Amino acid sequence: MPIKHIVSNLLASFIFLSTYAQVDPQIDNRKKLEWFQDAKLGIFIHWGIYSVNGISESWSFFNNYLNHDAYMKQLAGFTASAYHPEEWVDLISESGAKYAVITSKHHDGVALWDSRMEKAITIKKHSAAQRDVLSPLVSALKSRGIKTGIYFSLPDWSNEDYDVFTRVRKRYNLKEDPKRWQQYQNYMMGQLNELSDHFHPDLLWFDGDWEHNAGEWQADKILAGLRKYNPNIIVNARLTGHGDYDTPEQGVPVLKPSNPYWELCYTMNDSWGYQPYDRHYKSSNMIIRTLIDCISMGGNLLLDIGPRADGSIPAEQIAILKDLGRWTQKNQEAIYGTRAGLPDGYFSGKSALSKDNKTIYLFLDKKDNKTIYINYLKSKIKQIRILGYQGNIPFKQSDQQVAIDILGAAEDKDATVVAVQLAEALALNPLHFDQMIPKDLQHISVDLNQQIQSIIKNINKGNNLLDNSNLSIDKYSYSLDKNPSLQKWIKKHAEALYHSKTGLPDGHYTGLSTLSEDKQTLFLFIEGKPTGPIAIKGLKNTIQRARIVGEGTLLTPQIYNKLYWSKIPGITYIPVPEDRLDTQMTVIALLLDGPLDLYRENVGAIESNL
Repeated sequence: MPIKHIVSNLLASFIFLSTYAQVDPQIDNRKKLEWFQDAKLGIFIHWGIYSVNGISESWSFFNNYLNHDAYMKQLAGFTASAYHPEEWVDLISESGAKYAVITSKHHDGVALWDSRMEKAITIKKHSAAQRDVLSPLVSALKSRGIKTGIYFSLPDWSNEDYDVFTRVRKRYNLKEDPKRWQQYQNYMMGQLNELSDHFHPDLLWFDGDWEHNAGEWQADKILAGLRKYNPNIIVNARLTGHGDYDTPEQGVPVLKPSNPYWELCYTMNDSWGYQPYDRHYKSSNMIIRTLIDCISMGGNLLLDIGPRADGSIPAEQIAILKDLGRWTQKNQEAIYGTRAGLPDGYFSGKSALSKDNKTIYLFLDKKDNKTIYINYLKSKIKQIRILGYQGNIPFKQSDQQVAIDILGAAEDKDATVVAVQLAEALALNPLHFDQMIPKDLQHISVDLNQQIQSIIKNINKGNNLLDNSNLSIDKYSYSLDKNPSLQKWIKKHAEALYHSKTGLPDGHYTGLSTLSEDKQTLFLFIEGKPTGPIAIKGLKNTIQRARIVGEGTLLTPQIYNKLYWSKIPGITYIPVPEDRLDTQMTVIALLLDGPLDLYRENVGAIESNL
C-alpha cells in the first residue's frame, strides 16, 4: 500500500478513536429532539448522477439492469447547469418544511461535495458540473433558518475496498480480509468527518445498514465522531439500532409507532430520484392528508423530491410543494409543535393536540360537514375556531358529547381544521360505548344522520340492530313504520346491513365500515363530500370490484406506494364521483379476493430493492 494511503487511514482511525472517548453520555434526548418533533414537515432531496438517464439510484447497476461502467458514464451528463440552490430553498420554505435532508452520497459512492478522501468519486472532480453542489445548498438552508439534514450511505458499492459490489458479486469476505475492511472503515469515517467539519449538520440520515451488523460498521464510533462536532446531532434509526428516531418508508403506519420520535419518508410518485416516465404522482390533496395522518400520530412527513441532472425541479413536484404550502401556511397553528391527537373513540377522524394540551385540532377531510362531534370531553370549552375563518363557530357541550356546527363558507378545499380551545388542560371521561348508541331502532335519535350512524356503530361493535328485523338482502318487503326516511335509506343499502359484521379496526380507514357475513365484501361508509379519493391503509387483499351500493356505479381503485418486492401494502385510494353521493350516507362495496386480510405491523426501512 502506498505510504500516503497508510497515513490517511491511520489519521482517520485516530480521529474517530480519540473522539469516541469524548462522548457525553448525559445528552438529554428529549431536549435535542424537541425541534425535530415540533417540525412535522421536512423535504427529502434525492439528487445524483442517476437523474441523467432517469434510472433507479444505485440499484440499477447493483441489480444488473446495466453494468457499473455504463452507470458511471452518467457522470458526463450531470451538468447542474440550471441549479439554483436559493430557488430550491425558496420552494422548501414555501412548502412549510422546517428541515431538509439531501443525499450527500448514495450507495453508488458519488459524493456531491468535494471529498478529499483517496478514491473518492465526486461531482466536482469527475462530473460535467465540475463543482461542489452540496455546499451552496447547505449555506442557503442555514441562511433561511431551515434545519439541515445530510443523507449518507454506509455502503459504497463503487469503492474497491467495500466488500459488496452487486447483488451477485462480492469483492471479498470480511473474515478473510479484515485489513481491507478496515481500509473501507477509515475511508467512510473520513468522509463523515468531512461532512461534520464542513457542514455542521443538525441531522444525519443514514441508509444501507442492512449489509452489516453494528459491530462491523463500528456504529458506536460513528456516533462518537459525529457528536464530537455536534453533541446534539440527531441520527435516524438506520445505524443498526443506534439512532434517535424511526424512519418508516413509503407505507403510512396503520397504528401509532411506539417510538415517540418518527418520520415517514415518502415519495410524490413511485421514485426517489428523477425518473421522467414515472407519472404516477399523488395529488396535492393526498399529500396533505398524508401529512395530517402523520401529525395525528405524533410523527413527521419527510416528503421527497427528485431534481433533474441539470438541477431543475419537475413542474409536478413544484406544484405539489406550492399547494402544500398554501395549506400549511393557513393551518400552521395546528401543525408545528403539536403532539398526537385524541385516542380512538373520542372523535371520528384525525386530530392533534397543542403542546400545552389546551387546544384540540380536528382535521376534516370532507366538505359539507354540517355537525361534528367530540365524545366524553371532560374539560370545558373556552372557544372554537376554524383556522383561516374569522366568524364565530357555534357549539353545544354536554357531559357526553360536544356538537360543533361547521359552516360551509369556512371549509377548506383539502382539509378544514377546527381548533377547540379549552379552559383547562385536556381531560377526558372514560368511553362508555353502551351509553353512546342505542340498542334497538325504537330508541335512536330523531336526526336521520344520527340514526344511520347509530345503526353502523352498533354493527361495528357486533350488535346488528337489523338482524332481528324482516330485512332481506334483496331489500323487498322491508318496512319500518313511523320512519319512512330511514326505511328508504336502509332498503337502498340493504346488502351492506344484512347480517353484516364488525368492519375495519382503528387505523385503516377514517370512517365507519362493516364486513359481509362471508368476510369477502368490505363496506365503507362515507359522510358528506370527500375532498379527495377515500383512502384505506394496510389492506393486503386485491380488490376485485369496487362500486357504489344501491345504484351500481363502478369505481376504479388506485394503489400508491406498493413496492413489488415488499410485503407492505400500499395505500388504496378510491375516487368517488360527487354527483353519485348519497345525501345522507354513501356506501362503497369492495369485493375482495378472499377473506379480509390486514397488515398491522410496524412499517420499517426497505432493505431490498430488486
